[in-house]
Amino acid sequence: MSLNINSLVIHGGIDGDERTGAVNVPIYQTSTFKQDGIGKNRGWEYSRTGNPTRAALEKLVADLEQGEYGLAFASGLAAITTVLALFKSGDKIIVSDNIYGGTFRVLDKVFKNFGIEYESVNTSDAELVASRLTDEVKAVYIESPANPLLTITDIAEVSGIAHGKGKLVIVDNTFLTPYLQRPLTLGADIVLHSGTKYLGGHSDVVSGFAIVNDAKIADRLYFLQNAMGGVLGPQDSYLMIRGIKTLGVRMDRHVKNAQQVAEWLESNEAVAKVYYPGLKTAEGYEVNRKQADAAGAMISFELKADYDARRFFEELHLITLAESLGGVESLVCHPASMTHAAIPKEIRDAVGITDGLIRLSVGIEDVRDIISDLDQAILRARI
Repeated sequence: MSLNINSLVIHGGIDGDERTGAVNVPIYQTSTFKQDGIGKNRGWEYSRTGNPTRAALEKLVADLEQGEYGLAFASGLAAITTVLALFKSGDKIIVSDNIYGGTFRVLDKVFKNFGIEYESVNTSDAELVASRLTDEVKAVYIESPANPLLTITDIAEVSGIAHGKGKLVIVDNTFLTPYLQRPLTLGADIVLHSGTKYLGGHSDVVSGFAIVNDAKIADRLYFLQNAMGGVLGPQDSYLMIRGIKTLGVRMDRHVKNAQQVAEWLESNEAVAKVYYPGLKTAEGYEVNRKQADAAGAMISFELKADYDARRFFEELHLITLAESLGGVESLVCHPASMTHAAIPKEIRDAVGITDGLIRLSVGIEDVRDIISDLDQAILRARI
């Protein structure tokens, strides 16, 4: 039976336990499995290689992304690191020019040591991407919306260009989740997630995912997952399944709140600029409408020069200053010194990740309370 996504988040993957009738997948809290003889097992050997609880989660996330194969990892960066291990010395990757600082760090400080190069490009400019696809380039790595400036890339257009030159397309779909955007259906080869964020949704588990359709890529990723060992444990896999069951209702509230907050910020005289693809004034508004069901719940903004951003952070009461995003609670951060501190200042400034940039993850609290907290903190931040 074909299910719509609001049903799929609850019944997708492996639904319940056929042996006992339990409506939830059991937590197989075991490191190893009894074998019936040399070379004879019951489908499971060792929990790094495979665990039934993790397998249920992996199938669920694959179903949500309309993919064939899903892999669960101990963090979003573990998933990213494993995918980047597909490449070898001499290869080059084109990456969106404003991406998560941890992705930049692992490319710049780890994989560069192994001879894998990268180039930061404004991937929203398809012609520019096409001009950079030289022979050594093996993949284009996209965030859309990008972190933290919410830049939108036309995934289908860039995928068509990249595939025409034999390149892979990797899309980090963390900000929108498969509830709002499904990059594999737009032409991407690999979809990545920090499951820590909206998929888990409750700020209580760290996880990551990679989803693909191609069997050869999947086989290689399964090998790397087992060989490198950054797998998600059974307890955390269970928590992720539980969190995903409410993904639809949470995202609906997240998006509704974010739209109202973004419009309020845009109309606020103290705010110099708002980055949110759900605003009609946003540069990527039409492209995002074409490829996604909504604009998500991440907003970045800058206050005008006569406001002190640091004082703004100090005056918040409901909204929490913290790393991460995508939880039920509203979170705010200072990208330049927190999530993107690994990126050199000159690169941050060139892209637009200024010292005054504020990133807001809009939660599911009453939107009136969110706006009230922002309002009083902005007023108190006046110099």
